[in-house]
Amino acid sequence: MNIFDLAGGNTAPAETAAARCSRKACRSGAGWQLLWNNPKIHTPERRKIWLACDEHRPWLEDYLQTRGLWKETVPLDPATASGRVS
Repeated sequence: MNIFDLAGGNTAPAETAAARCSRKACRSGAGWQLLWNNPKIHTPERRKIWLACDEHRPWLEDYLQTRGLWKETVPLDPATASGRVS
């Protein structure tokens, strides 16, 4: 038995996690990656990622743009989606 057995199966968490929108309280599937960084604490090439559903994409983009953090929005590739949010 290993720790993953105790957590509910033999599957690693990244394999079972669905890509979900980063907007607070939203449980919708994500279709977009919003790439951003904070120039005060990140190197210029560093990209943090928020995931967004179609409904919350404009709100999250505006939030990042208003603060000068937004860099780019790209479609989420389902083949590489692992529920990663940073």
